[in-house]
Amino acid sequence: MKKFDYIIVGAGSAGCVLANKLGADRAKSILVLEAGPADRDIMIHIPAGVYRAWRDPKINWNYIAEPDEGVDNRGIDCPRGRVVGGSSSINSMVYMRGHPLDYDRWASEHGLSDWSYAHCLPYFKAGETSDRGADTWRGASGPLGVSKGSYDNPLYDAFLDAGDQAGQGRSDDLNGFNPEGVARFDATRWNGRRCSAAVAHLRPALARGNVSLITRAQVAAIDFDGTRAKGVTYWHKGKKHSAEAAEIILSGGAINSPQLLMLAGIGPADELARHNIPCRVDLPGVGRNLMDHPTIILQFESLKRYPIHRINHPLRKGMAGAWWLFTRKGAAASNIWEAGGLVRSNADTPYPNLQYHFGPMGFEYHGDKITVNQGFTFHVDLLRPRSRGAVTLNSADPMDKPLIKFNYFKNQADLRELSEGIGMVRDLVSQKAFGGLAGDELSTSGAAQSPDTIADWVRKNSETDFHPSGTCKMGDGPEAVTDDEGRVHGVEALRVVDASLMPMIPSGNLNAPTQLIASKIADRITGTPPPAPIHARFAFQA
Repeated sequence: MKKFDYIIVGAGSAGCVLANKLGADRAKSILVLEAGPADRDIMIHIPAGVYRAWRDPKINWNYIAEPDEGVDNRGIDCPRGRVVGGSSSINSMVYMRGHPLDYDRWASEHGLSDWSYAHCLPYFKAGETSDRGADTWRGASGPLGVSKGSYDNPLYDAFLDAGDQAGQGRSDDLNGFNPEGVARFDATRWNGRRCSAAVAHLRPALARGNVSLITRAQVAAIDFDGTRAKGVTYWHKGKKHSAEAAEIILSGGAINSPQLLMLAGIGPADELARHNIPCRVDLPGVGRNLMDHPTIILQFESLKRYPIHRINHPLRKGMAGAWWLFTRKGAAASNIWEAGGLVRSNADTPYPNLQYHFGPMGFEYHGDKITVNQGFTFHVDLLRPRSRGAVTLNSADPMDKPLIKFNYFKNQADLRELSEGIGMVRDLVSQKAFGGLAGDELSTSGAAQSPDTIADWVRKNSETDFHPSGTCKMGDGPEAVTDDEGRVHGVEALRVVDASLMPMIPSGNLNAPTQLIASKIADRITGTPPPAPIHARFAFQA
């Protein structure tokens, strides 16, 4: 049996970054195990194929969260990428670091002194090539291609102007000097193609020859020698295999990583006993602290018909695809959610607590198919929920999906704040900028007008915005699962490196923060000195 220096479980946002940085030392051997297939499907790489990608059962874990009292006892679909690139291959490509104060709170409230934004900013800069160019806040020589939204549609302009007019603020770059207000988003899109973590990091890592990737390889167990993790057992092509390494790194994400720990006997003792799993380490925090961004979707009629509204026609769809194939431009090169914002729902919140995603079209779902209507759409996310959920085991069988319970709105303040977002969107759409453009509120939210009916509508219609995190949190406190380097407490040679480490969910999409975590911890693993902190100034500090 070949022994590797590192085994990385999961080729998602974190796993790809780890493979690239750890594999930079050609003397090291790395095995990456991915449960899903290779990322060959063309719909992964066409930005406008996002809706096809995240609903495709062939590249998705297809999780459904348990019925939740806070959302009218509904089960919530929870898609996660099961493909090379992980969720970075099926997400909406929005590149959002989060608010600087998120990371400062990681440092001040969770014992993570070198995870402040000043310590993280050099990694964000080094990780990206932004088409905005390099400055104090942005990088222009990293592996991840990041481009500003540029698809031409008057509804984007109306949205930005309306944000100004409504007093909600406006930013030139939410990842730069002013991380508050409405703005054109950045996307992990380069030369008209999705730039997933696999494209940016794993492909160059594999080209070096010291990184091996096995797809359709589902890990069933972490193997131990006493308290030391020595390898993994995995299924591949119907057969059970084993591999050993000096260090095992779980990068399966906030759902799969805690499941693997519990199957290995690392987790809450009572949960392990329920499934007759011998307790190796009683770590109460494994699977706990589940955070997500609950979202609501509001649609409005567009009084003007734009080319994107005609995309349902097979001929137009074919023309858009052909134009993309030859030029990497046009509607198919857009990830749709090219604008949005980070805003405050009330004066009491210290920094933005809601996020908009704005798209210049309406959507109708018909099973697995989506059609576009003559409208425009807002997603409104609650950024810092107080409610916490959990990931637990369904059984001791590693092939069984774990149980996911979000506990949305268990804290009523979450419901109140997300409900406030409806009024903010309506105020924005009522501004002069949308005059002659905005018609009726098409979503069923239009019937909800009083505070009680709005809150009831939010409960009955909230969904996930696909950002589960926090289930193996790093830091201090009784529920900490790892130290600040992702090393699992109570055992040796085992780390978790993915979004499950987040002690608090960042205020924005999680792909960029997840890659940050992997990049910082990779330097810890290799002993690479960290870059000097960058103490940048921000508009909110003025």
